[in-house]
Amino acid sequence: MDCYEPPDEFLRSLIHDERSLEGADGENRRRRLIALMRDEDVANRDWATFLLAQQDLDTDEIRRALLEAADDENECVRAEAILGIAQRNKSIALPLIRRELVHGVATAPLFDAAALVADPSLVEDLRDYATPSDNDYLDELAVKALGACEAGTSSAG
Repeated sequence: MDCYEPPDEFLRSLIHDERSLEGADGENRRRRLIALMRDEDVANRDWATFLLAQQDLDTDEIRRALLEAADDENECVRAEAILGIAQRNKSIALPLIRRELVHGVATAPLFDAAALVADPSLVEDLRDYATPSDNDYLDELAVKALGACEAGTSSAG
């Protein structure tokens, strides 16, 4: 299987170099990432959202960018953004997770976000996804998210 990489050279350099988004240089990289979250190319938006969401940084600018990406036309971009939001504020992520589950979106980051939020109100929506399918990996994540929500305790970690 080929490695899925974005066409943008800056994003590829961040993926392979793991440069920090902190400090003065990091701020410039962070702004470029946020701009790429609105790029025309879905692969660039997806990777930029993923890279920003996985940062430990939590600023108003980052939260706004993730909230905007949570409404992207692409389900993968939305899911990456929602996971980033869940890592920062579970109560803001909860209705976004519910919206995606109700609309039939099944992605790994969304199940990770549901497991992190671990809210019992997601149980019914997750049950539909926790049955065997042709994707064992997603099935496992759905079962993990369902268990976390049934227990009401985060299974992240």
